[in-house]
Amino acid sequence: MNIPVSLKYTKDHEWVSIDGDIATVGITDFAQKELGDIVYVEVETLDQTLEKDEVFGTVEAVKTVSDLFLPLTGEIIGFNDALESNPESVNSDPYGAGWMIKIKIANMAEVDGLLSSDSYKELIGA
Repeated sequence: MNIPVSLKYTKDHEWVSIDGDIATVGITDFAQKELGDIVYVEVETLDQTLEKDEVFGTVEAVKTVSDLFLPLTGEIIGFNDALESNPESVNSDPYGAGWMIKIKIANMAEVDGLLSSDSYKELIGA
């Protein structure tokens, strides 16, 4: 199971990469394996400001649809357009080409509430 130590994680299986006040968000390797073959990623919240834990989109796999929860309060300033034609990159490269959104973080103190790689491993029993 790939769980990079350089990233932060949520209990809802999103990963977060922080660069200044911009966060890049996707779903973890664990989550994509649980979901199976991903066929569609929908994010209709671009340019909106949402609170932490609000639903920012959905990911559709062959067998299920799952909500995506915002890990940090902020404005969604970017969406990975490549997922429209290549949603399977979430399966093949969840921490790279499979990223989903970029957020302008409104409250940097919330970053402290994210999980470390060790804490996330403990959560999923890895």
